Amino acid sequence: MKKILTVLLIALSATTFAQNIAKALLKEVSSKVKSYDNISITFKYVLENTAENIKQQTKGDVVLQGEKYRLNILGVTRMFDGKKLYSISIEDEEVTISSDSNNEEDAITPSKMLSFYEDGYTYAMDIEQNINGRKIQYVKLTPIDSNSEIKNILLGIDKQTKHIYNLIQVGKNSTKTTLTVNSFKTNEPLSKSLFTFDANKYKDFYINNLD
Repeated sequence: MKKILTVLLIALSATTFAQNIAKALLKEVSSKVKSYDNISITFKYVLENTAENIKQQTKGDVVLQGEKYRLNILGVTRMFDGKKLYSISIEDEEVTISSDSNNEEDAITPSKMLSFYEDGYTYAMDIEQNINGRKIQYVKLTPIDSNSEIKNILLGIDKQTKHIYNLIQVGKNSTKTTLTVNSFKTNEPLSKSLFTFDANKYKDFYINNLD
């Protein structure tokens, strides 16, 4: 009985130690992100569901400054000025305006893209990979909420820069979404109007105000 108890205690200690290492690494990443005035990212986004024979791949870019962001993906510009979210579709000639009410716990929005992991997950160290000469350490995140539609997330972190390299999210419906950072620039000179919606530019568009 004592031997079993000793083995259990050792296993528990090892698990706790691994969790603490993962948590410390994520804290480093978070501190690094928060030290920048702004961040500009280009990325590749892939959505796969083999059961449904679905595979979609696209590229995008996003500029982040505090809670504000400007995201370009799939021909749509999503811009949040701190109060309102503007979704601008050039193809449809439509602008949708709404409050940025991210009530969905699972939603990894642009403003939370580099910090979503701070709450609501348990952590575990996963594999380390050498990708194009860069050492990428993966941390496995599992939602604390058992009702979450997310099964788990693998967060790849560049061990040298402490920047996020990629994010692999697996849903309980077997859908896998992968976001890979192609370029990561910080403290770039930004236009003062970057996060400001100018209605004069969209006079011929249909304005759909949801509030």
